[in-house]
Amino acid sequence: MKKTLKCGVSIEGMDSSISVQRGDFYNEVNLRVCSKTAHLLNGEQLMPARNGSVLTDVAAYYETRIKEHGQTPAGVDWNSSHGQIIRFDQLLKLVDSSRIYSITDIGCGYGALADHVLHLGHDVHYIGVDVSQSMIAAGRSRHPLNDRVNFQIGTSPNDATDYAVASGIFNVRLDRSDDEWLTHMVSTLDVMNKIATRGFAFNCLTSYSDEERMRPDLYYANPLDLFDLCKRRFSPQVALHHDYGLYEFTIIVRKS
Repeated sequence: MKKTLKCGVSIEGMDSSISVQRGDFYNEVNLRVCSKTAHLLNGEQLMPARNGSVLTDVAAYYETRIKEHGQTPAGVDWNSSHGQIIRFDQLLKLVDSSRIYSITDIGCGYGALADHVLHLGHDVHYIGVDVSQSMIAAGRSRHPLNDRVNFQIGTSPNDATDYAVASGIFNVRLDRSDDEWLTHMVSTLDVMNKIATRGFAFNCLTSYSDEERMRPDLYYANPLDLFDLCKRRFSPQVALHHDYGLYEFTIIVRKS
């Protein structure tokens, strides 16, 4: 099935019911987001992202969070451990856990995903990457003797891995414009695509969120636009999950 949405984005292989929006607010928000993403879908350039400056601001923000809340979900800006586990399980739909695999966790925080995959009993080589030195130090302190769990400061790992995931790193845009943050997002997705040999997955806050819950310092992405972008830019094998009870979605990109 091919469904053309109001923003002009065509989505293949999806139920048309996903295009239903509740009221004028959703139409307004999603059309606005679509107009931003359309530049990328059409191959045009958005405002150049001051990537170094963006990452400096993001690192400073999360340094403050972990100092205030420690190695907890709140320390990486999540409301609860329950929600954190739900997000991890959505992202891990990407991997084949029946065999050994390697995975890079972009924006790994204090390494909660490493804890989770080890708890699940996965045979995994884990690399956590973060721009916050405090987060990397926390991750290393949690796994000091495990040579299959490694933490690196920066934006990408030293070596490629089977998979790459990113949880929550596209949410807090601080004072960045839509154009600048979207450019930063796509640049990060390009890195994930480059380092992951078998596929990657990420989550975002959804533009279908209730108006009264939306904050100006957070970025609410249009899931349909990002699905289409990933189909066009990265792989024909893309899945969109928007059905797990949170105001967000997860996109999984698999490679042949």
